[in-house]
Amino acid sequence: MPKENFIINRIKSVGFALKGALLLVKTEASIQIQVGLMIIMTAAGFYYNISATEWIMQVFAIGMVMGTEGLNTAIEKIADYIQPEFDDKIGFIKDVSAGAVMLVSIAASIVGLIIYVPKIF
Repeated sequence: MPKENFIINRIKSVGFALKGALLLVKTEASIQIQVGLMIIMTAAGFYYNISATEWIMQVFAIGMVMGTEGLNTAIEKIADYIQPEFDDKIGFIKDVSAGAVMLVSIAASIVGLIIYVPKIF
């Protein structure tokens, strides 16, 4: 079997990543909520005319939450595939994964508060 072209491989990789992102948005309620919040926060950024630095922090915070949420979903799906029945060790893994999402979400919320509280009040 001949080795595929580097460019073709990269294009395929982007296609797989886009497919994964779309599957995540279509199938996971938590990501759907995050997408809704992303739209609201983006609109707020335009409404309050936030600075370039504030945009950078907001985009980074949103990306971290959504990326971590995606990894959490992948970990949960793998755990459920490996052990469909309740298992304390799998439960621990899933709880830690969900905890990571919570920690990133708290940090993102603080970023949002730092940006928007002074503008609103």
